Amino acid sequence: MRQTSVRKGGRDNLAGRAMMRGFVMLTLTVLLGAIGFLLGAGSIGLSATRTGATVDLRKTKLGPVLVNSKGHTFYLFKKDRNGKSSCSGSCATFWPPLLKHGKLTAGSGVKASLLGTTRRSNGSLQVTYNKHPLYTYTLDKKAGQTNGEGILAFGANWYAVSAKGRAVVKAPPVTTTTTTYGTTTYSP
Repeated sequence: MRQTSVRKGGRDNLAGRAMMRGFVMLTLTVLLGAIGFLLGAGSIGLSATRTGATVDLRKTKLGPVLVNSKGHTFYLFKKDRNGKSSCSGSCATFWPPLLKHGKLTAGSGVKASLLGTTRRSNGSLQVTYNKHPLYTYTLDKKAGQTNGEGILAFGANWYAVSAKGRAVVKAPPVTTTTTTYGTTTYSP
């Protein structure tokens, strides 16, 4: 009888260990998944900000605008003042700043004298052009896209940056009206 209870206790003990092992494995899987997701999200944000220190010029549907080494449009944020960034936290997730890593390079059509940097609230250096901190937009997936143009987000508008370092404001569509005048005869 004693042997049976030991075996029964052994089975219960094995079942308990198996459940515990399953729980531990599930917990580890969830934790590793969460860490992987966070690292992946961080690397997406970092890759957007570390696209190279080259500022180039590219023709888009808005005309020539500043772009990074991958051809993604640079934007300025109208809320920025005195060359300082007003975009951090969730703003910087959607509008990743161009951070300085190494030497800055001005591509063809870009004035090197207008390139500079500003210190962000986290201590990193952000690239500026004509004193405007530069950002990309996460929804610009392909080179030459300007999906961020004119968007009102995080308290102000976002505009692509021209070679002169100014906002490229998309002109409203031109409408023309044609009026036909008939001939009128007046008799005195």
